[in-house]
Order: sequence, then C-alpha cells, then structure tokens
Amino acid sequence: MSNQIQQCIIAKFGGTSVADYQAMYNSAKIVANNPNVKVVVLSASAGITNLLVALAEGRDSEIRKQHIAKIQAIQYNILEQLPENPILREVIDQAISNISSLSEAASLATSPALTDELVSYGELMSSRLFVEVLKQLDKHAIWFDVRKVMRTDNKFGKATPKIEEIKQLCCAHIKSLNIENIIVTQGFIGSESSGKTTTLGRGGSDYTAALLGEALNATQIDIWTDVAGIYTTDPRIVQNAKKIDEITFAEATEMATFGAKVLHPATLVPAVRSNIPVFVGSSKAPDKGGTIVYNTNSIRSELPLFRAVALRRRQTLLTLNSLNMLHAQGFLANVFAILAKHNISVDLVTTSEVSVALTIDTTGTSTDGNSLLTKPLLDELSTLCCVDIQEDLDLVAIIGNNLTTFKGMAKKVFASLEEYTIRLSCFGASTHNICFLVKSSDSESIVKVLHQSLFE
Repeated sequence: MSNQIQQCIIAKFGGTSVADYQAMYNSAKIVANNPNVKVVVLSASAGITNLLVALAEGRDSEIRKQHIAKIQAIQYNILEQLPENPILREVIDQAISNISSLSEAASLATSPALTDELVSYGELMSSRLFVEVLKQLDKHAIWFDVRKVMRTDNKFGKATPKIEEIKQLCCAHIKSLNIENIIVTQGFIGSESSGKTTTLGRGGSDYTAALLGEALNATQIDIWTDVAGIYTTDPRIVQNAKKIDEITFAEATEMATFGAKVLHPATLVPAVRSNIPVFVGSSKAPDKGGTIVYNTNSIRSELPLFRAVALRRRQTLLTLNSLNMLHAQGFLANVFAILAKHNISVDLVTTSEVSVALTIDTTGTSTDGNSLLTKPLLDELSTLCCVDIQEDLDLVAIIGNNLTTFKGMAKKVFASLEEYTIRLSCFGASTHNICFLVKSSDSESIVKVLHQSLFE
C-alpha cells in the first residue's frame, strides 16, 4: 500500500481554481484525467479568506452580516449546482453558523488563535464541496482533515510546521487509506499539539502541498493557478512575456522571493529537500502546458544568463546615519539586534563609512505601509543614529545565472536604465540576482525596458 501511494502526484488548486462551480468542475476534470493524482490540496474559494480575515478583526454587527452573507452566497452558488445532498448542505450551514459565532466573539476580543480558527473555514468548506464535484465525475473521493497530520508550533498566524511529526502522522493517517480513493484536503491550515487550529500564513496552501509531497514521497507536486506557468516577467505588465518551460529551484526561489506571485517562496523548500519536481499550470487552460521546476542537475537545457525580471511592490527604505559608525565595532550588530527585537526582517543592505541603508518588505502590511516601523522601534534606533524613512518604492530584480562572472553585464543593464533614478542597487551577494530600488511610479516602465533589453 505504502509503495503505491509513493507513486503519487499532489495537486494543489488555488482560490481562483475553486472560485465557483465551473472553476471547481474544470479543476476536478484535471484530477479525473490524471490517475496519478492521489492527493488534492485546496485553497478557499476566491474572496472568502479576505472576508474571514475582515471578520476576525472584529466588525460591527451590520458589516458582519454583510460579510457572512457574501461567504454564504459564494458557497451556496456552488452547492446549488450539485446534486441534492442534505448532509453536505448541513455541513456548509454548520460552517456558516460557526463563522457567525466566531466573528461575534472576535467583535468582543480578537486574538491570533481565534483568527486562525475563523479563517480555516474557507478551506474546510471548499474541500467539502470539491469532493462532491469529483463524485459527479465518478471518482472515489474522500474528504480528509489536514489538521490530523499538519502538525505545527503554536505561533498562530504564521505557524512553523514540525517536519518529522508530519511525516509520522502522514504514515499513520494517509498511507493507510485505500489507494483507489482521491484524498481531498485543505491547504494553509494545521494544528498545534493541543489540537488548536493554526495557519501557515498567506500563500500557505502551496507550502502544505509541498510538505505533504515530502511526507508521502510524491513523484511530483502540481500547483494549479490562473496562469499557464512561470513567465519571464508578469504578463499583465509585459504582453511579450515568455513562458519558461523548465527552470531550476534556485531560479524559481529567487523569482518568488522577489515578487513573482506564481509560487510561494516557502513552497520550494520541502520540494528542494526531497528533490520533487514542481509543475505550475493554469486550471483554466491545462492544455497550454506549464513550467516544471527541477533541481539544477535535472534541467536538460543550458541555463541562460538572464532568466526573468521580477517586481515586488511596497518597499520601505530605512537609512541610518551616524558618525559613530566610523571605524567603530559593533554598530551594525546593535542595529540588527534592535530590528530582531521588533520582529523586522531586512532584505537588502548597503553600507558606507557612516550610514547603512536597509530595505523592508511591507507588501503584506496594512495600507499605511508603515505599520512595521512602530514608534518604539524608531525611538530605539534614534538613540543610535539619525533615521530616515523613504516609502513609495518598489524593488525590481533581474534573475539569472552566474551574473557575477559575466563581463559587460553591468553596462548592459545600467545602459537600459539611464532615464530612471535608481535609489539603491544590490549586486554580488548572489550570483542569481541584481536588484534595484526605484520609485513606485517608475517600476512598471523599468520592468518593460529591462524585459525588452534582455529578452526581446
């Protein structure tokens, strides 16, 4: 039995791939047409997680009613196109009722644990509905609660998976299931040791698929989304963006890290560890193929110098200036100790004799863009140095291979950008990227110029 399930594909479908009945049906056909797909990992239907997160923040009763009505409408539109199933209807109704109770509790007092419990219902509902869609296609599908195996710590909101426990629990709960069944489960959610629901953070459904793939010795992980693979840049910005047929884990990780939204950066870690290929394709157009992500030694084609241009929006530049830096020891250590104390993760760093410039990714923060830089943090930094904050910046990254060894590369790149102001550049720390911090108003134009210069 265990040998059979080891020859399996884990298929993950994102929110747009399960947004409504037709999207679910298209996704179910992909599963039905591939006998090697044994485990299906689902996100919540598009839009539902945002509504649940809003409810978890504690809203007044009228807004709560509106949000819950929207959630119910999205799920009922799918439910009503399925054969009459009183048990399934009861499951969805109970989930809506639980959402209502939890959101009422959140209006009185919010907590990270309550938030995780509340937002988990998006995946729990979409996976229940998807089982019935697969049954319409005469497939043996069973619903499985991923919280039985996705063991994490208790850092609610962004829990860390416990890899060895997950492997043991998968052996106990999933490998023993009938191989004829397609197991339908949830992405994004898990549970800590006492059984409380946790989440892996936004983008965590991809991570779930990779963790299950690693635990079950999967032969491949398929990530089905709304684009037909990984492109040389965002096709919404550059119409001439080209699909990449195969790419290395190192390149894909760099692209994901620097803003390409097709893959979540953490997704690739379990796949790299276990050397599992990752396929990325469009559930709306599976016939268009996609991109396979391999370990470097599995790539058949020669690795290009330039692979892609990525864009990551909403970056903040923190410039720290102090004469105390001059020939002093320990200044940077003190700065980073303060940042670590306030849970600030730094991306790029450049230094001079008396100043250091740091970029901070504020993509996932509230719209003021400055919520990470709290007054206590800035007050503490101000005891060491003068602090300057610059916002309305984006990060443009050129992704490639052996960039530090190519003569004339800097001239080729910077000549393309002579009309633009570059606030900060970073090159040399990695052979895979060169990064520019630029004004947000210029970033899309810069991506177009670089793409035309390097790829067209």
